[in-house]
Amino acid sequence: MTISNHVLRADVLVIGFGKGGKTVAAEMGRRGRNVVLVEQSDRMYGGTCPNVGCVPTKALVHHSGKRRADDSPQEWYERAVGSVQALTTLFRGSNHDAMNDADTVTVVTGRAAFVDPHTVVVGTGEDQLAVTAETILINTGSEPIIPDIPGLRASKRVVTSADLIQTTELPERLAIIGGGYLGIEFASIYRRFGSQVTVLESAPKILGRLDDDVAAGAEGILLGEGIEIVTGVRVTEVRDGESATTVVYEENGWRRTVEADAVLAATGRAPAIRDLGLEAAGVRTTDRGAIAVDEHLRTSRPHIFALGDVNGGPQFTYVSLDDSRIVMDQLVGEGRRSTADRVAIPNTLFMTPPLATVGITEKQARETGRRVKIASELVADIVAMPRAYVVEETRGVMKFVIDAETDEILGAALLSIDAQELINTVALAMRHGIKAAELRDGVYTHPSSTEAFNEVLGTIVR
Repeated sequence: MTISNHVLRADVLVIGFGKGGKTVAAEMGRRGRNVVLVEQSDRMYGGTCPNVGCVPTKALVHHSGKRRADDSPQEWYERAVGSVQALTTLFRGSNHDAMNDADTVTVVTGRAAFVDPHTVVVGTGEDQLAVTAETILINTGSEPIIPDIPGLRASKRVVTSADLIQTTELPERLAIIGGGYLGIEFASIYRRFGSQVTVLESAPKILGRLDDDVAAGAEGILLGEGIEIVTGVRVTEVRDGESATTVVYEENGWRRTVEADAVLAATGRAPAIRDLGLEAAGVRTTDRGAIAVDEHLRTSRPHIFALGDVNGGPQFTYVSLDDSRIVMDQLVGEGRRSTADRVAIPNTLFMTPPLATVGITEKQARETGRRVKIASELVADIVAMPRAYVVEETRGVMKFVIDAETDEILGAALLSIDAQELINTVALAMRHGIKAAELRDGVYTHPSSTEAFNEVLGTIVR
């Protein structure tokens, strides 16, 4: 690493400590390259996932499910948040030390902005540092979208998901604007902690991208938990009072209100590109505000790559990890790997029980003109899945969409205990051409959730 006149000269500069960027930084460092990794906040070493995303939210899912009926909601929640914060602090420190202790990697804390295609400045005034590199990776992630609703941004009770999981005061009444995956996940968590939860969704129904039977099963579970879900609404105003905030919305032409102690804006996330100085670097963006990349994740400047949420792809940590493999193949490999290689990428909504999906839905399959057959069964009816009864979680449904002519698995929706694990087996089978009959006749441990495949895939109904 060369340092002169407040200029660091490196082989590789990584902007952002997310999964994809840190993985490339570590590997290039192991290969003897000089790497500078810039992270704007000392609270975000390791990226969104271990600090304000996957790890703390899933830990809260776990803690919320352990609360007993006679436990004080506020005391239980406060203990849970303390435990989660200790965990994220541990992960954050481990991420920083693992990277900064490497002889070839330097971690710099501060906001980076391009001044030319090969150089960024970090910090301001006397603390300003310039970093120049031949190869640059942008891995700045995404940030919550706060919609332009009158009074929302000014409200002292509006929170983002990152804000909410760090407060130790459990809101007695939580209003959630947005019924997508984030909104539903937080509704499930906070209802189980003891909050009264109202979800306001603009679409005619929640989970509209799923088949109606699966969506209805999920909604039934949420309603059964005591979550109020109001769809087809338009939030028109958020108004703070002395002791609560009023959320005003229109439903079927009627003006209605809900009172809340906290209002969660769960209307999506946008690529975090503000103040990066992309114009100075000659890096183009898309109409949706993401950094434009090709199938190898190169930007309009071939030596600059964009990984993770900032490139507008699926906002999943595991996709960011796969981004790192594509970039590494460009830097030190054969350069063949691309985003086009990705098939059967699963995802999970961590409600309770979790809802995991992969591939296409029955509706999508039929729209293609294919002849399909469906295997579907309620979890409560799956005799070959005693684990559901052992852990006392028999809610949900398992559904497979299968090509009637080839027996190829086209998609699956698993709303069940352990669905976040089961879906990976299904996705692997889809990637490698394993037929539905082979998955049906597999030999699985007992008692396990996986053995449900033996039964469900034998229930072809049409």
